[in-house]
Amino acid sequence: MPETGAAGGSDDRAGEPGVLDVLALEEIDRDLYRGTLLFPDTLALYGGQVAAQALYAAGRTVPPERLPHSLHGYFLRGGDAARPVVFRVDRDRDGRSFSARRVVALQAGEVLFNMSTSFAVAGEGPDRRVDAAPDAEAPDASADYQLPRLFGMEIRLPTQQFPRLRWPAQFWARTCGSLPDDPLLHACALTYLSDFSTGLASFDDEDVQTGVSLDHSLWFHRPIRLDEWVLMDMVPGTVAGGRGWYTGTLTTGDGVLGASFAQETLFRPEPWRFPPGGRKPELG
Repeated sequence: MPETGAAGGSDDRAGEPGVLDVLALEEIDRDLYRGTLLFPDTLALYGGQVAAQALYAAGRTVPPERLPHSLHGYFLRGGDAARPVVFRVDRDRDGRSFSARRVVALQAGEVLFNMSTSFAVAGEGPDRRVDAAPDAEAPDASADYQLPRLFGMEIRLPTQQFPRLRWPAQFWARTCGSLPDDPLLHACALTYLSDFSTGLASFDDEDVQTGVSLDHSLWFHRPIRLDEWVLMDMVPGTVAGGRGWYTGTLTTGDGVLGASFAQETLFRPEPWRFPPGGRKPELG
């Protein structure tokens, strides 16, 4: 596991940061960390970055054999990518097999994001999957695609996505470089990816479109590597009351289900989307 605060490898695309740069944390005090990646951005800080950093901060406080099995987070305010975010970890419980943590992400004295997450030692038992892996063209036959503001990730879009939605509901992804053999880092990279795009684009119309993330839940079923191709597949659920809900999975190229997630977003007319200047609206 890299030392806290180590930047990690950068992507080779014109000096762009890599995933390890995104996850890099400076330890300020016991259970108190600060993100080190700062950059100018006209949009609010990407929520997947904050969630991944929060999970990494929590993971630094548990024994290395305990890996995350679930997280549940709420996005409360838009952040500024050019200012540091501080992560405060509360150690709720350490049992014989499970460790529970809460993390609050703060910027300029305000809470941006809070998260509850749980870690567990590996257990023995059946290993089954009910549904087959999503059908998708292999990554080698898919088209290169650039998702904005997703550092250190290579994306390929299956041709069945053309003509594609405003945001793709299915794509292959992997880190641009190799990651260390640390399951926590791979789980954090998965978290970083899991908040991107949306499963609600098929519901969009000219007047009402999916907006900012409200909450995000993620379940880690099996350890998978994020420096190898994984398929992110999102399925729309419902829109009602100005909110939309969808689910998704992340599956390896050979069909191993690594994680499942569910997310709720704003789904309101144009004024509720990113306003000029890129700031997220205050929620609530």
